[in-house]
Amino acid sequence: MRIPGDVPKITGIYGPQKNTNRVGRTGSVASRKDVLSISSEAKDFQTVLRALREVSDIRQEKVDDILGRIETGRYDVKGCDVAEKVIGNVFDRKA
Repeated sequence: MRIPGDVPKITGIYGPQKNTNRVGRTGSVASRKDVLSISSEAKDFQTVLRALREVSDIRQEKVDDILGRIETGRYDVKGCDVAEKVIGNVFDRKA
């Protein structure tokens, strides 16, 4: 089967082919410095975090009170209370 070179319906599908020109030289690109902007909310958050880091995790007066009661034999904890706290802590971590 022979297909002629210029069939209008076939070449019309693709539309006119456009010539693309090569890109010539571009202008120089000026380098810019990166800019970092921190919101006031983030600055407040950072201030609070700094303050929290300075606070001790240990309440020394409570520790001293419990140590004093242990040494004098007045510290009495029920086994059920300890078990409840342990089990509660395990379930809190899973949630």
